[in-house]
This record gives sequence, structure tokens and C-alpha cells, in this order.
Amino acid sequence: MASNVNPTVRRRRLGQELRRLRELKNMTAEEVADRLLVSQSKISRLENGRRSISQRDVRDLCGVYEVADHRVVESLMQMAKESRQQGWWHAFGDIPYSVYIGLETDAASLRVYEPQVVPGLLQTKEYAEAVCEGAQPEASAADIEKRVQVRMRRQERIKDQRHPLRLWAVLDESALRREVGGRQTMVSQLERLNEVSQLPHVTVQVMPFSMGAHPGVNGQYAILEFPEASDSSVVYLEGVTSDLYLEKAQDVQSYSVMYEHLRAEALNPDQTREFIENVAKDYARA
Repeated sequence: MASNVNPTVRRRRLGQELRRLRELKNMTAEEVADRLLVSQSKISRLENGRRSISQRDVRDLCGVYEVADHRVVESLMQMAKESRQQGWWHAFGDIPYSVYIGLETDAASLRVYEPQVVPGLLQTKEYAEAVCEGAQPEASAADIEKRVQVRMRRQERIKDQRHPLRLWAVLDESALRREVGGRQTMVSQLERLNEVSQLPHVTVQVMPFSMGAHPGVNGQYAILEFPEASDSSVVYLEGVTSDLYLEKAQDVQSYSVMYEHLRAEALNPDQTREFIENVAKDYARA
């Protein structure tokens, strides 16, 4: 369940406001960095919400931008203070994709395409363990357990009756055919998929092999949208050592159009449930 103060989202909102103030002064990030004797990359990271921002940073930037309204300065400094608080995921220690978790925790809707495995929000515990062990062969048992616990905690957004996450998932047939954790684990996982897909705020579609080449052949991605109009949508691309977040309107639009093509070409929800049921029967018979 989303907390009242989400530090990741607070950083994004604060960064957007600081960028707006800079642009009102017709200053470049390089000019601001020169004035404050810091690197240009620091200014960029503050504005895109990828770096923690202190109240002193806010005060200095407001000084450069000549913000005269003390109420504005106080509001921004309060946002800076809130952005340094810890989200629920920090209790699990160092999580490599903590920025994404913060965004997902506050998102209103999520559209995801997965070509290889079942999306994390829809995984059973046994399937999640097998995925983490396979994807991180050098990770310790404790680290695997931590990742699985975080994944199970993230699924509370699906179960939240007051503010559930609107989830739309398109899976390639490969995600169903790839035997992860053994046949019984796959049967349970596919049954979970069909069970969750019955929820009014969850839609699951499968892209069968018979469709051939399609708009998702370039790999996994997710599109996050937020309840506040001021929070721009984000495209998330997961990497091995680092992740990519795209927030430019043109990038988000391109991925959104591609996702619409995916949804149109995939099996509809009823056909998908029948398809998943048949794959589960294949595992059960084997």
C-alpha cells in the first residue's frame, strides 16, 4: 500500500519544480552549476529526481533563481525534507531497483510487456524464488530471500481494495512455456495468472508465437502513470547493472503507441485465459 509520503515521488516533483524555476530565469544547468561551484551532472540529477536533495541545496538554488516568495521557498524545503525520508522498501536494505519501486508504489496504473517471465507483480512465491535464483546465480540465499520478500510486498498494490494499481500485462508465449522452478511450480503460477486476471483492475493478455514479429520484439518495458496530473508518465527499461527511465513526452508517447499495437495484436482476455489454462494442462500432463 502506498505511504502518505513517498520519497521517490517527492524527489521527482521537487526536481520538476526546480527545473521550472531555472527555465523561468532562462538559465542552463551549466550556468547554475558554475554559480554554485558544483558539477552540471549534480544539477541534472537533482532535477530528474535521481539524487537526494537537501534543504541547503534548495535554499542555494532558490537564491540563484531569486525566488522572493518565502512561502514558495518553505514549501520546496519541506518537499526536500520529505524526499529524504525512507520508503517501506528501505527496510530491506540496498535494493538495486529502489527508484522503480518508489514509482510503482505511487503509480495509478502500470502497463507492462514481458517477453521472458511472468511480471513480478503476478508471480507466486515459488516462481519468484526460481526466477531470482536463475537470474542471479552468484547471489547468496539471504539476498535471494530479500528480493522475494520485496516482490511479495510490492504485490500489496494489487490487493489494495481502496486504491488498487490498474495493471495491464502483455506476456509473450515464451513466458508461459519457459519452465521455471519445475512443472508443478508452473501449474501453480499459471493458475495464479488466471485467478488474478479476473480482478476488475487487472488485465492479462498473451502474445502467441503464431503472431510472429510484433512491436514487443525489442524487449521488456513498463509504462507508469500517476494520479497527479503534474507527475509525468515514466517508461522503465530494466538493465543488468543499471536501469533507464524515460520521461520525455515524445519517448513516452512512442512506447504508448507501441503498447497499443501490442494489446491489439495479442489474444483478448478471454482467449488468454483459455490459452493459459491449456498450457497449464500441458504441464500437468507431463
